[in-house]
Amino acid sequence: MKPSQSHIHTIRNLRYHVRAWGDARSPKMFLLHGWMDVSASFQFLVDSLRREWYVIAPDWRGFGLTEWAREGYWFPDYYADLDALLAIYQPDAPVNLAGHSMGGNVACTYAGIRPRRVAKLISMEGFGAVRTAADTAPARYEQWLNELRDPPGFKSYASFDAVAARLQQNNPRLSAGQARFLAPHWAQRIAPGEVMLNSDPRHKIINPVLSRIEEVLACWRRITAPVLWIAGAEFKARGWRADSAAQLAERKVAFRDFHEVTLADCGHMMHHDQPERLAAIVEQFLAQP
Repeated sequence: MKPSQSHIHTIRNLRYHVRAWGDARSPKMFLLHGWMDVSASFQFLVDSLRREWYVIAPDWRGFGLTEWAREGYWFPDYYADLDALLAIYQPDAPVNLAGHSMGGNVACTYAGIRPRRVAKLISMEGFGAVRTAADTAPARYEQWLNELRDPPGFKSYASFDAVAARLQQNNPRLSAGQARFLAPHWAQRIAPGEVMLNSDPRHKIINPVLSRIEEVLACWRRITAPVLWIAGAEFKARGWRADSAAQLAERKVAFRDFHEVTLADCGHMMHHDQPERLAAIVEQFLAQP
């Protein structure tokens, strides 16, 4: 495996952990992980890259080794955190930005907020949230209030092997070796015979603010970078897949320079399921003039 280095920065008053692979003099690629994931999750993708890259991957606030946020978690904070991160690692030039799932959504919206900061944009299974209706807002606010009173938690595990088994249960394509590698990055030992996930369980509290597709599309229309969507053919959850054909087309035409690829024999966690094929697609896209 390619070795990584851990960097610690203070970003917006939080102790932020950033994982980096490669030589800082090489071309840079920023990788943004998804919900309940960690930066180390990209190890298999990084190992499959053929070119020399300096890969920079943060643990988002409240995930992995980054500090938890006392005030909770709101999507605009991810945009601001990313803005501060890019100012540290590549302040003077547009960046190659790739994100998975939630990280893909963050990357796409950010690229519309600051279009001059992004040279190439790759979204892996991060194509916008499910469409919402205004009449669902009251129940959503009520659920949020209830969860604030009785916050969700995580169960503990007896060992890292138990965590690895759970990871394989969530994704049967994950090999035993991959699961054993990921387990100590996803979790930590808090007592003999007790292992707990690193992530803040408050991430499970519902966001009371509805995702509005109109706002998302308005941001996407401002993107000037070439955009690549990569989908896993076997992932069937809601979100953009709940769209009608016309609604899905509406999402795609919001981008000026749009490309898409679908990976066969691949679910949502494509950086685990097909890292070699994914790496080839990513590098081919970034090499295009």
